[in-house]
Amino acid sequence: MTDMLYDFKSDTLTKPTRGMREAMANADVGDDMIGEDPTVNRLEALVAEMFGKEAAVYACSGTQSNQMAIRSHCAAGDELLIHETGHIANFEAGAPAVLSGVTCRTLPGEGGMIDLPAIEGKIRADDQHLCRTRLVCIENTTNVGGGRVYPLDQVEQIGRWALENGLKVHIDGARIFNAIVARGYSAAEIGRHVDTISLCFSKGLGCPMGSIVVGSSDEIARARRARKLFGGALRQAGIVAASALYALEHHVDRLAMDHENAGLFAEEISTIDGVSLNPDDVETNMVFFDVDAQLGGANQFAAALLKRGVRVGATGPQRLRACTHLDLSRDDVLEAARLIRECVAEGFHAEAGAVLGPYARG
Repeated sequence: MTDMLYDFKSDTLTKPTRGMREAMANADVGDDMIGEDPTVNRLEALVAEMFGKEAAVYACSGTQSNQMAIRSHCAAGDELLIHETGHIANFEAGAPAVLSGVTCRTLPGEGGMIDLPAIEGKIRADDQHLCRTRLVCIENTTNVGGGRVYPLDQVEQIGRWALENGLKVHIDGARIFNAIVARGYSAAEIGRHVDTISLCFSKGLGCPMGSIVVGSSDEIARARRARKLFGGALRQAGIVAASALYALEHHVDRLAMDHENAGLFAEEISTIDGVSLNPDDVETNMVFFDVDAQLGGANQFAAALLKRGVRVGATGPQRLRACTHLDLSRDDVLEAARLIRECVAEGFHAEAGAVLGPYARG
């Protein structure tokens, strides 16, 4: 394997920048468990204000923050409605059922998104035999759905329908700032149509860890209690919260560069024989593409690329995902595309039994 690695596996792999590390080192800290960490308090107040919500609570991870939100909305025996590829339903280890006794009812939809026709008529009758439909979860941007972005009017329609029918709406916004930058709407504009939003700092924003949930004061009080229950109550968390404050100031607008690089990467590899994708489907920083079966399976192709210094993730038998992020430049993207073209042209031969493990979802 080459010493140079162009790592497109996930945008979770970024390293804190020098400025971010300095902000962390100089953070003012206290005991967040009892509300006395000034940096965490400042972060929570800022993000709540950005999304037009009353309150926020800092969390360790996106999975934890999603589950805190679910717990704040649902009781054991309830169900939530979600797209069939949704992260909450598929890649959080069954947490809604394990932690809160909540069932996920999955629905189809284009690009990982559900629309009003998909959820209309799905509320279960008030019957002792049935679980109570309580929550709608949408993912923005979508992950397995291809990094797609919900139009604001689609979120508004779902939010209005949910309100009229006594349901709550939660956004799994692991990459919500990618959506905001790509579509040009504001955090407050999308926040006004939903009840809670979970967002991650450790993906496109480049922080080492951390997520947050925003919502009403009552919802966040319940979410904070769930954080304690789930073992996520924190002490001097200002050290990592400082990285999030730095990222909100310095790393949001630059997400547009990641989107441009993803589009460039898609255009370059779409011309390679045996690689299939539509560059027009790339809205944010994710590029999903299929490799022809004659070239082998996705895991084999990923293993062959890794030997040449390009790391991508296999997400299905023939499907792969590449993520652009702040540690990849335009030149990196062009060179990685060249290496993929070279790999296909020369013909790759994965070692017998070369497997990269289960399909990645980060």
